[in-house]
Amino acid sequence: MNRVILMGRLTRDPEVRYSQSDTSMAIARFSLAVDRRVQRNNTDGQTADFINIVTFGKTAEFVEKYFHKGSKMALEGRIQTGNYTNKDGVKVYTTDVIADNVEFADSKGSSDGSPVGGQGYQAPQGGQSAPIPADDGFMNIPDGIDEELPFS
Repeated sequence: MNRVILMGRLTRDPEVRYSQSDTSMAIARFSLAVDRRVQRNNTDGQTADFINIVTFGKTAEFVEKYFHKGSKMALEGRIQTGNYTNKDGVKVYTTDVIADNVEFADSKGSSDGSPVGGQGYQAPQGGQSAPIPADDGFMNIPDGIDEELPFS
């Protein structure tokens, strides 16, 4: 089984492109800063992992419309690995999360005009696309308790 659930903040605005095919599909790429559980004797100083995310179709359009650098997001997807040879002839290995369910994770009070937390978009099975409100079970976190972010 290959399923991933992550919650973190976007490290940059999503980069969205559209495929060149007849059925022009949106493809969004972004990076998510996901906090680690820090041990007291953490010696490397890193408290977050920066994970590359890719979404397609209506999910990518949803991300483009409602998320920006610093937005808190919860997502579900799968890990996909790959490789290619760069222009210098060096083989490069990649690991991405392909997200098929993306939701807001900010509290209602921290919303800046975008829909309130707990709403999201899930790519349906079989190619049909429709927004699905999600009752994800996450509690709203009061404003002001987030730790300092690695970006501004």
